[in-house]
Amino acid sequence: MKNIISKIVVGLALVAVSACDSGFDELNTSKTGAISLEPALILNNAIISSSPNAAQLNYELAIVQQLTSPNTGVLEGGNFNKNNPNSSIGNWRDYYRNVIRYTVDVIARTSGDPALSNLTNKARIIQANAFMVISDTYGSIPYDDGGEGYVGQVFFPAYQSQQAIYQNIIQELKNAADGLDAAKATNTDVLYNGDIAKWKKFGYSLLLRAGMRLSKVDAATAQTTVAAAFAGGVILLNADNAAIRHDGNYSNATANVLNSTEAANFYLAKPFVDALKNNADPRLSAIAIRYVGATSGSAQLPAVGTFDPADQFGLPMGSTDGEADISGATLPGGGTRYAYSQLDRRRMAKPTSPLFIVTAAQTNLLLAEARFRGWITTGNAQDYFAEGIRAHMNQLASFDPASTVAGSDRDDYVSARVPLFAGNELEQINYEYWIASLLNGQEAWANFRRSGFPQLAINPFSGRAVDFITRLPYPPNEILVNSDNVQAAIAAQGPDELDTRVWWDKP
Repeated sequence: MKNIISKIVVGLALVAVSACDSGFDELNTSKTGAISLEPALILNNAIISSSPNAAQLNYELAIVQQLTSPNTGVLEGGNFNKNNPNSSIGNWRDYYRNVIRYTVDVIARTSGDPALSNLTNKARIIQANAFMVISDTYGSIPYDDGGEGYVGQVFFPAYQSQQAIYQNIIQELKNAADGLDAAKATNTDVLYNGDIAKWKKFGYSLLLRAGMRLSKVDAATAQTTVAAAFAGGVILLNADNAAIRHDGNYSNATANVLNSTEAANFYLAKPFVDALKNNADPRLSAIAIRYVGATSGSAQLPAVGTFDPADQFGLPMGSTDGEADISGATLPGGGTRYAYSQLDRRRMAKPTSPLFIVTAAQTNLLLAEARFRGWITTGNAQDYFAEGIRAHMNQLASFDPASTVAGSDRDDYVSARVPLFAGNELEQINYEYWIASLLNGQEAWANFRRSGFPQLAINPFSGRAVDFITRLPYPPNEILVNSDNVQAAIAAQGPDELDTRVWWDKP
C-alpha cells in the first residue's frame, strides 16, 4: 500500500513540475520590456552618436589652434602637443562603441530585405563617415572586422591599411548614395526626417570629402571620386546641412563641457583670433566674447563681456596656467588669463546648439578647390569660394540668433576676399575651410593635414612631445587585448607616435 501511495505522490509531483515548466517561458517573459529594437531606432542612435565628441576640445580644436586650454593634467593634449590617453581614445571609443556597433547591427538586420534598402543604405553612409573619422585619427584600424564583436563574436579584429579602408569607404558611399530610392518606403530619422533627396546629398558630400582626402597621395582616384560625387549631387545650401540637433533631452557634449566644470578653462587661441581680426572678419563678433578684467571664472559675467572684434585677444598657444596669468598692462581692462577671449558659451556653445557633420560651406569650398584643380568642369572656383564663405556666415545664426552676421557685413567681407589670387588659391580656399569647420574639429584637423593650410606656427610649449600632431596613438586597452593585430599594424604603418603620418597625409 505504501508503495502505491509513493508512486501516486511522485506521479502528481511530476505532473505539477511539467505544468509549471510548460508555462515557465510565458511567466518569465516581460509583458512591457522590449526584446528587440526596431532597426530604425538603432539607426537613430548611430546618427546622434556621430557628432564631433567632447574630446575635440583636448585634441583636434587645439591641434588646429582654434581653441586651447592653459591647464595641465586631465586637459593636456593638443594644447601642449602631448599624448593624453584619457582624451586621445575619444574617437576610437565613441565611434566603435556606438556608431559602428549600431550600424553593423542595422545592416545585419536589414540588408536581406529589399523593402528596407533605404534603411540599409542610410546605415552604410553613417558607418562610412564613422570609419573615415576613426581612420583619419589613427591610420590603420579594424575595418572588415570592425563592430563584429557584437554580431559576429569577433573579439580580436584584424587591421586594414588606410589605403584599403579608403577604397572601401569610397565604394560604400557610391553604392549607398546611388542605392537610395525615393520611390521606396523609408523611415523617419533624426537627421533628415526620412528625406531621401537630402540623404543622397549627404552621401555624395561625404564621397566628395573622401575623394579630396586623396589629393596628394592618389590624384587620379581623387579626381574620379570627386567627379562622381559632384555628378550625384552634393550639399550646396544650408537647408541640406547634416546637423546633429540637440535639446533638453539630448544635449551638445562639447557645450556641456564648456558650460560646466571647464567653463573657465578653454579659450579661443591667439592664431584663430588674430586671423579673424587681421581680415576684418565679421564672424569674430558672432563667435567670441571677452570678459574684460576677469580674474577668476566667477568673474566671467555678461556685464563685463564684450563682443567688439577690436577687443578680442586669443590665448597664446602653449600657455600654461602660470604663463597665461598676465598683468593689467597686457590686456585692455586688465585681468588675468580669465580675461582672454572665449567661444561664447551663451551663443555658440549652448547645450542645445547643433553640431555639424557636413555643411554647405565645406562642400562649396571643396568644390572651389576641385574646380581649380580641373577635377570638375561646371561653375568656377571664384563662385564656389564666395558661396562657401556666405554659407558659413549664414550658418552661424543656427547656433543663436545673436550670432547672426549682418548681410552687409557678409557681402563686404566676400568682396574683399574675392577674386582668388593667382598662385595663392589653395591657401585662400583652405584657410576659409579652417574657419568654416570651427567646432567640427575632426574635419578641421583632417583638412589641415591634407592641404597644409592655414600655415600655423609650431606650438612653442617647451615640453611638447612633437612639433605637430599628425595622428593619435592607439588606445592602451586595445594594445593590451588585441596586441598581435595592433603590432602588425604598427609594423606596417610606422611607430605608434603623435607625429607618424597617416597614409593620405603627405608633406
